[in-house]
Amino acid sequence: MTAAAEPIRDIAHLGHVELFTPKPDESLWYFRDLLGMEAVHREGQSVYLRGYGDYATTTLKLTEAAQPGVGCIGWRAVSPQALERRIAAIEATGFGEGWTNGDFGRGASYRFRDPDGHTMEVYWEEERYRAPDGLKSTLKNLPMRYPKDGIGVRKTDHLAVCCKDVATNRKFAADTLGLRLRETVLFDEGKTEIGSWMSSCAVHHELAYVTDVKGLHGRLHHFSLWVDDKSEVLRAADIFMENGIFIEAGPSKHNNSQAFYIYSYEPGGNRVEIYTSGFFVLAPDFEPVVWNEEERGTGVYWGAALPESFLNYATPDTPGAPAEPGLPVIDPR
Repeated sequence: MTAAAEPIRDIAHLGHVELFTPKPDESLWYFRDLLGMEAVHREGQSVYLRGYGDYATTTLKLTEAAQPGVGCIGWRAVSPQALERRIAAIEATGFGEGWTNGDFGRGASYRFRDPDGHTMEVYWEEERYRAPDGLKSTLKNLPMRYPKDGIGVRKTDHLAVCCKDVATNRKFAADTLGLRLRETVLFDEGKTEIGSWMSSCAVHHELAYVTDVKGLHGRLHHFSLWVDDKSEVLRAADIFMENGIFIEAGPSKHNNSQAFYIYSYEPGGNRVEIYTSGFFVLAPDFEPVVWNEEERGTGVYWGAALPESFLNYATPDTPGAPAEPGLPVIDPR
C-alpha cells in the first residue's frame, strides 16, 4: 500500500479579505450599521473593520475603487517557519509576486496570484485586537462586546471566487497552501469539476472555487460572514427589508455544507452572505463528498429556488458578456 502524502498544515486560517467598492460611504454603512461590524481604522481610500468575535484587529478591508470585486485575500501561517515553507512552494509555481511591508494590523506579507488571477498573500505577524474600555466584553474570552445595533455578525467565514478552470485552481490551493477539499461537484460523468469547497482548518470551507460561466478571470461570487444561530439569519432578513436592502436568495438551507443562509447585495455591488450552521470536519481521513448533476440539483436543500442572477452575476460585473458556450451553470454555494 502506498503511503499517503503528509498533509500540509502550515496555514492556520483565512485571515482577511479586501473588497472593492465604488460606493465607499454606502458600503461602510452596510457593514458597520446594518451588519454591526466595528470600523477600527481609516487609511487612504480604505476602511478596516472587524466582527465582534474576530481575534485579529481587522479582518475586512473596504477599498474605494471604480468597480466592485475582491482585492487581496490573506492567509495566516501557523508560524514563521510555516510561512517560509509556503513561500517556497508558491515561488516554485511561478505565481509569486514578492514581499510587501504588510498592512494595518499585519506585518510583512508575501503576495502571489492563483492561476485565475486572484490576488492573495500569506503572512505570520498579526496584531491581536485589544478592545478599548467602551467595547470590552464582560466575557473574558470574547474579544469585543456584542454589538447593540445591526445584525451582529461574529466573524469573517469564507468567500467564493469564480474561475475559468476549477480543477487547476483547486490543485494550486492544495499544493501551495495545503487547503483540503471538503466537497466537490463533478458533471459529465465526473469529467468536469465545476465547484470545489476547501479549508485549512475544521470549518467546512474558507474558499470555494466555482466555474465562471462568462469565462472571465479574477471575479468574486460572494463574501460570507458568520452568525451564531438560524434565528439571526431570519432577523437579518427583517433588518435588510427595513433598510431597503435587496435580498437575492434565502433564507434557505444548502445541501452542500448543510448551512443556513441569506444573500444580499451591499450598496457597492458585491454579494454578501449571512451564514450559519453547516458541519465541521475533524477527521484527518475525511473523504471529500462528491456530487453529480442529479444529486446536486440547484444547491438548495429546502427553500425557494435560486434566481438567475445568483448563477450568472459576479463582481466586477460584465452585463454585456454572455455565458461562455459549453460552460455549465452551477449554484456556487
